Amino acid sequence: MKQWLMAGLLCAAAWGVIPPLELMGQQASFQDALLDQLVGAWAMDGTILGKHVVHQVAVDWMLGHEYLRIHEVSREKNPQGQPDYEAWVFIGWDQHSGQYDCLWLDTTSGEGLVNPLIGHARRGGDEIPFLFKASDGSVFHNTFTYDRSNQTWQWTLDSEQDGKLKPFARLRLKRQG
Repeated sequence: MKQWLMAGLLCAAAWGVIPPLELMGQQASFQDALLDQLVGAWAMDGTILGKHVVHQVAVDWMLGHEYLRIHEVSREKNPQGQPDYEAWVFIGWDQHSGQYDCLWLDTTSGEGLVNPLIGHARRGGDEIPFLFKASDGSVFHNTFTYDRSNQTWQWTLDSEQDGKLKPFARLRLKRQG
């Protein structure tokens, strides 16, 4: 029975009865040469709120190449021996708006899904400047910048207060291996 169903679906697709994914409202897989440069294992170091940090970062494509997944874990440990910081970050592409979307879930509050902050960015050259706008009106900037000359990434994070940027973090990612 399953063979007949599969054969029928294949015939329907071949005859054009089943529309291509684009016509069904689904976009083709997300292809991005700049974000491809972020895939791999990274050592990240820099400062967060003036404190030196070292994190491990692993980046890969997931769910049929639809989302870039970033897993960031600090080498620093909390009193319980757990990583002091951990984040799962997902970046996708919104075909209709022509912008990147970013969901950042981390161990700072556990409110990533309760009070979702989705960052949005339009690429400018080798820079992706995400803006995260909270319901309270606050704005957080997280800019990913790729340096082609040495194949590293810079993450510049700033909070915005009264229209002025206040440095939060300055981080550099260097490829491991």
